[in-house]
Amino acid sequence: MHNGRLVLVAFAGVAFLGAAAQGQLRVVAWNISNYTGGRAADLNTAIYGSFQGRSMAPDVITAMEFSSATALSSFLSILNTAPGSPGDWAAAPFVDGADTESILVYRSSKVMLLGNRTWTIAVGSSSSSNQPRNTYRWDLRLKNYGTASSTLSVYGVHLKAGSASSDNARRLVETQRIRDNAAGFDTNGTGSGMPTGNMFLVGGDLNTQSSTQTAYVKLVGSESNNVGRFFDPISTPGSWNNNFAFRFVHTQDPVLQMDDRHDQILVCGGLVDGTGFDYIGQFGVPYSTSTANDPNHSYRCWGNDGTTFDASLATNSNSMVGPAIAQALINVSTASGGHLPILIDFRVPAKVTAPISIDFGDVALNSTPSMSVDVGNAGEVALWTTAGIATLNYSMVASSGFSIPGGPFTDAPGGSLNSHTLGVNTSTAGLKTGTIMMTTDDPDRPTVTVTLRANVLVPSCPGDFNGDGFLDGFDYDDFVTCFEGTPPQDCPPGRTGDFNNDGFVDGFDYDDYLAAFEEGC
Repeated sequence: MHNGRLVLVAFAGVAFLGAAAQGQLRVVAWNISNYTGGRAADLNTAIYGSFQGRSMAPDVITAMEFSSATALSSFLSILNTAPGSPGDWAAAPFVDGADTESILVYRSSKVMLLGNRTWTIAVGSSSSSNQPRNTYRWDLRLKNYGTASSTLSVYGVHLKAGSASSDNARRLVETQRIRDNAAGFDTNGTGSGMPTGNMFLVGGDLNTQSSTQTAYVKLVGSESNNVGRFFDPISTPGSWNNNFAFRFVHTQDPVLQMDDRHDQILVCGGLVDGTGFDYIGQFGVPYSTSTANDPNHSYRCWGNDGTTFDASLATNSNSMVGPAIAQALINVSTASGGHLPILIDFRVPAKVTAPISIDFGDVALNSTPSMSVDVGNAGEVALWTTAGIATLNYSMVASSGFSIPGGPFTDAPGGSLNSHTLGVNTSTAGLKTGTIMMTTDDPDRPTVTVTLRANVLVPSCPGDFNGDGFLDGFDYDDFVTCFEGTPPQDCPPGRTGDFNNDGFVDGFDYDDYLAAFEEGC
């Protein structure tokens, strides 16, 4: 699948890893409520506190309702000094618009911000026909990857609040611009459109109470141009407001009244097609209605264990994050109307490793030489862990004169490489050259070429049956051993009892070898 073109695939394994610092790419969207700075103790606990091995421990955060660049600086400092923090957080440039702002912070050891830039893809204002706040996009490249398909464009949003039709109309203005921008259209000046091929998501406070509202449909609905289309990774449409059936995905309000799914992360089709850079979860399966710890999904409303509906977030009995983290999440919200964060995990693409060239050297005419070709997944386990790297898929074709299994083959990260047997045709003498052409799903190396060489020589002394450079009784004994039917592995390398290579082991072979032996060298 590429961006908006969707392919459903089978899913294997439990998606939610749950523990802190799993290594996969974890993205969080969070409206932390009119943030002017501070709240350090509660933010430390909410982000890096641990309960039964589970911690938010994100790699990327897009957050809403920041008042100023000073507020962002305070937040960044808190992240880098929190107990348990890796201390590698950086921030995208702050842009001051018409209202409070969305921001982005990221771990510099895992992603890099392309151009060190915040793209303003739509400008807000107080006009009743316009969106109230700016919309921003940040283009993040996975560390040590180099292509668009290894780039995640993050749209941070805080859509117009309210349930009136006029409120939805203003939300629709923004979602139309987001979808157009994701499709590559310049929505705020030349070059502002998202680059072709990027993966993308939108995260934040959508202020939407139902999946049928036109502003929401604009993001997720199928249209004639689906390049900029988004998908709900937990496949949970409906009327979310004040609906008990959706209590496990409600995000607002932890202070007083958990009853709405205002906060969401929606992703492009390329992140739910089951290959390469991809959501860790079973896209197409709705989120559980009986447990918050849904094994089919990594997506979580962090802190919501599903036991609270139309009331403040459970603390002492909270089975997802425990009392300390739950209380910290409430405190960060500061007042009614606050929000819980949404988190989602992604696997990064596989990386292929293979030799650059293979040289058989000098080989004998009509011999059967072979060499091992080791191919596999070189994903950086130290950075992403085995659970956070996709399985490598590849196939191979050898040029004429050489042979190798074609595949397709797979290799999981972190284990031994696959070993494939390469052969060469030695029926004619001379220098043989060729290639192995590999096709892979490594976005940085979709094709890999391995150069091949073998120099096929006519033996200078046919009677030297064992090839040790001497003509003696050992050669005669070795030939007789092969001639009399001993398994080929007990013969000298490249030799069989079929001395004249006519496909039969018979008296002609014996006569021909005896003549060669008596002829000498």
